[in-house]
Amino acid sequence: MNSPRKFRELLKNEAFIVSPGVYDGYSIRLVEAAGFKTACTSGAAISNALLGIADIGVMGLTENVNHCRNLARSVSIPLTADADNGYGNPVNVFHTVRMFEEAGVAGVNLEDQVSPKRCGHMPGKDVVSQAEMLKKIEAACLARRDDDFVIIARTDALAIEGIEGAVRRAKAYAAAGADMLFPDAVRTEDDIKRIVDAAGIPVTVNMGFGIRSRPTTPLIPLPRLKALGVKRISLPRMLPAAAIHAMQHALQAMRGVMESGESVDRPDLLVGIEDIMKLMGYEEMRALEKRLTTLAE
Repeated sequence: MNSPRKFRELLKNEAFIVSPGVYDGYSIRLVEAAGFKTACTSGAAISNALLGIADIGVMGLTENVNHCRNLARSVSIPLTADADNGYGNPVNVFHTVRMFEEAGVAGVNLEDQVSPKRCGHMPGKDVVSQAEMLKKIEAACLARRDDDFVIIARTDALAIEGIEGAVRRAKAYAAAGADMLFPDAVRTEDDIKRIVDAAGIPVTVNMGFGIRSRPTTPLIPLPRLKALGVKRISLPRMLPAAAIHAMQHALQAMRGVMESGESVDRPDLLVGIEDIMKLMGYEEMRALEKRLTTLAE
């Protein structure tokens, strides 16, 4: 069962956790098949994939929750979800947490951005007051029915209030009851170390693409992150970027076929139908049909 307790056990027993970011049924099943013990949704990737637009706070609560429900029930590993800024004030946060918990995820990120929020690695973001975010964390903790459900407090304060503001918020968010701290768009190893030392609770860091550098948070080796005291890293952009790269190459190959008029077989670019069927559980579905219906007779 995909339960909050599973994620709590990982936090307790694993020295370091790598959590790939997912956004659809293919990506989350691939994460489980690859042997990862947990996954997290990427709000940006879901917004990009579902709406076809930038992550600028347009995706709504119901769209997000419904999508996460489908993802959570398709695998057995625990999934944490990106609940953006809670979709309103602390009362809205209360209901947001209730809905995500009912959807079967193991925990949620709640960020301290103003509305409308935006991707944490985009310019132009701003944060609510520390006092307002503390009430949101209080609301989130009050709302959960299962104490194992994890409240991950994300702060975007580094870009607005600097490292001193981020450290101050880290301490306050931990004291308010957050289970994990998520400082986004960290700039240096020193930033990470200062926040880890200040928080006193597990810290998760967004490593973006994971295996490719980017202009904001530097690409830091996993052993070094572990040595800095980081408990988990998320990889929200890795799988969307890999999928886009692969799709571009397949489409370019198809354009070549259209221009040449020749039949081309490119197993180097595409998995086979048998791979898709195995990933998505067609064999299990067929076995269930044989047991419960007359379709296979």
